[in-house]
Amino acid sequence: SGLVVPYNGTTHPLSNSLFSCESLQVLFTSLDSIHLLALVALFAHRRRYSELLCLRCAVLGCGFAGLSVAWHLLKNSPRELRLRVDLFDEAGIGGGASGVSGGLLHPYSPKGKLLWRGAECWKETLRLLNVAEMAARHSKDSNETSDGLIVRRRGILRPAVNMKNSEIMTENAQNCHPNCRIETIGEDYAQTLVPNICAPLDVAFYMPAAVNVYPRPYLQACQNIMKENDVGQELYLHKKSIHKLLDLEGEYDAVIICLGAKVDMLPELSGRLPLRTCRGVVAHMQLPLDMGEDYPEHAPSILSDAWLAIQGTRSLYMGSTWEWKSTNSSAHVSADEASKALEELLPKASVFYPGIKNWSLGGAKAGLRAMPPLTPHGSLPLLGCVNSLVGQNCRSRYWLFGGLGSRGLLYHAWLGKLMAQAVLSCDEQIIPSELIAWKNIKR
Repeated sequence: SGLVVPYNGTTHPLSNSLFSCESLQVLFTSLDSIHLLALVALFAHRRRYSELLCLRCAVLGCGFAGLSVAWHLLKNSPRELRLRVDLFDEAGIGGGASGVSGGLLHPYSPKGKLLWRGAECWKETLRLLNVAEMAARHSKDSNETSDGLIVRRRGILRPAVNMKNSEIMTENAQNCHPNCRIETIGEDYAQTLVPNICAPLDVAFYMPAAVNVYPRPYLQACQNIMKENDVGQELYLHKKSIHKLLDLEGEYDAVIICLGAKVDMLPELSGRLPLRTCRGVVAHMQLPLDMGEDYPEHAPSILSDAWLAIQGTRSLYMGSTWEWKSTNSSAHVSADEASKALEELLPKASVFYPGIKNWSLGGAKAGLRAMPPLTPHGSLPLLGCVNSLVGQNCRSRYWLFGGLGSRGLLYHAWLGKLMAQAVLSCDEQIIPSELIAWKNIKR
């Protein structure tokens, strides 16, 4: 007289007083495979019948990874699950390394080679960016840019810095992705894009479809999208830290850890992940009012040994320094640290854009990146279920989405989608094997 589902190796009928066979049949036949697996997994997990149709997920971290996972969980879960997502981050939306990112988005390595699964990542990030951009246009909360823009679509220019780099880039540019072309150009053409730019070898590489994302407004727009989600799903932001994963044990069906470098602060995972930390300082440069030569409104951002992420005709970010093995996750930059960063970055930037010497330091911010190990496919993020590290007998399922390094903006959308599917179906095999291979690294 009821539906039989597994629970801890046994079976229990769902009482007809709660669900009729007819309603369950309609519910199950209306779902696709991912949603059906999610529902069956939830049935198997719950102890009380009254909890059967209420899925609770905790997402730790509100950067690129955390908000992408939350967005895809809400988007892909059936209404019948009555999904609730709790976001935890003491610094709030984009308060960590994601918010300090330069926002230069393209799918290539420094040598111009398409990154591992770069096509999928590029496509999904642009899709999520378009959704967020549309939401930002209608939002009253545009904070950090006066016009509410979250992306600058002017392309990215990359001057060649040495002969070897130039030859490799030229060869790889011939095999570029059709939706993000790399054009090999000379200095004369480069100066039509950015007047007074220098290409020492008379070669530069132009990616007209590449974009410059404004990280904080973008992440805020992602949150706004989720807050306006369909009735029956809930999203809550908690500005607090989780000090131990086991503090959440049993309270959530799934806990997704998207803490970046701060993941090492969790005792269950500390020292057990193949990650290195690197602190990066970004300088906010401003052109004084008494100086001419505004940065052209339609000119691209520039990527080289240092990068210039253009914010406006008299405002840009210059980055980034690399301080390996740092444990300082504070976004605050002291005057001394800012001065040292400027001394390091300014000579690099002035090689290709001499006019940067006329700009003054308007401030600085920093982020602590979690850098993954090098694999035959490049430096890939770390994904997967980590119950074996947290505790084999846990009721909750614990998932890791970390090690995005300096490519979080490119990776976050597609991998967030895969992570959400894996969480909803309780199936780690949805995740590409290359991203869970880190489990085989001996520590």
